[in-house]
Amino acid sequence: MRKYYLKALFFVIVSMMVTGCATPRAPKIFQPVKFQAGLYLPKVNNFVVILDASKSMDYTYGRRSKFKLARDTVSRMNQTIPELKYTCGLRTFGHSPYVSRQKTQLFYGMAGYSTAGFGKGLQKVTDAGGHSPLYLAIQAASKDLQSGQGKSALIIVSDGDKDDLDHAAAQKAVKSIKSQFGDRICVYTILVGNNRAGKGLMEKLASAGQCGFSVNADSLISNKAMGDFVRKVFLAKDSDRDGVPDTRDRCPNTPRGVKVDKDGCPLDTDGDGVPDYLDKCPGTPKGVKVDKDGCPIDTDGDGVPDYLDRCPGTPKGAKVNAKGCWVIENLLFDTDKYNIKPQYNSILNEVISIIQKNPNVKLQIQGHTDNIASAKYNKRLSDRRANSVMKYLVEKGISKERLSAVGYGLTRPIATNLTPEGRTLNRRVQINPVR
Repeated sequence: MRKYYLKALFFVIVSMMVTGCATPRAPKIFQPVKFQAGLYLPKVNNFVVILDASKSMDYTYGRRSKFKLARDTVSRMNQTIPELKYTCGLRTFGHSPYVSRQKTQLFYGMAGYSTAGFGKGLQKVTDAGGHSPLYLAIQAASKDLQSGQGKSALIIVSDGDKDDLDHAAAQKAVKSIKSQFGDRICVYTILVGNNRAGKGLMEKLASAGQCGFSVNADSLISNKAMGDFVRKVFLAKDSDRDGVPDTRDRCPNTPRGVKVDKDGCPLDTDGDGVPDYLDKCPGTPKGVKVDKDGCPIDTDGDGVPDYLDRCPGTPKGAKVNAKGCWVIENLLFDTDKYNIKPQYNSILNEVISIIQKNPNVKLQIQGHTDNIASAKYNKRLSDRRANSVMKYLVEKGISKERLSAVGYGLTRPIATNLTPEGRTLNRRVQINPVR
């Protein structure tokens, strides 16, 4: 009986040891993390996955071969990567002679990324075997990426077996590709198995890339872990979905649909400080001050912006011309007369209304004549015409201190005095605002 218990205890201990050394099992049904459409942009433009298919990968690790674990890891990564605009390749090294007799081979790409296309390339790599010229695969990957524009990622999946890999040559190859591409490339490594020397190599390769990192395949078993890995390597978040990743976006939270520049800021075509989508007055000349709506400032509110207004400070409610000047229709008089015709009362009443609303406004009333009679006579006549208008305004309640009257006689004609029509226009009173 005692012997039976000892055997049973030994079986339990061995079972526990085997279980402890086993690799974590991947979910029976892999459900890749789905990234919200439009919320992410490609972090890289190109990538190459280098898969170790050498003989050391055929060794058992836990319940299965390292090669199967590696291939499953790459397969789940492929299923998780969203189909954005990548150019990619799948390169392997080693190989069973049944798969390839080349030391390194590109089984997919360089081509536009698609889950199906990459997956078909991976399915061709069915067995491991042969030597491990990782450095040759890295050198070949540099050529694969050579024609690509923008940023690239190199993902190396291997056990890093020291007996099967030339560690020094692999590190030299990574330093060379980093020297060639500079900050345009990052190196990521996925260690398969638990080889201590292999772990050290994979960490050194990632470190030589300066902007990548190294992980163990065991840590990528869960759906979430693989999703996190893919997000870190392949994706850049674009919270406001303006086409500029958050890491470069100087204007976060741009409204949907608004066109932005390379920094993620709304376009301001006329450079007035108000973005196009809010600008109600596009095309404002450079240097012109604008309001919050992007419209040129019109301080006196006469409808003519300050930069075009030749008569700033126009009284509120006054009619102005294209230059922003108050236009008061001339009052015309009969020959040798200075009484105001009833038809001009409405004009004067409008003037009265405006100056009543603008307590700081003052007016100069100017009298004029045609050239009939002497200059001395016309001077007195023009004075009377100006004073008759001023008297009208004073009688309507306008303070005399706000008014002045002057006669110019025949010295300032606005039309020819050679015709009756011209002389009619010259027999006038003009009302001008003064400061």
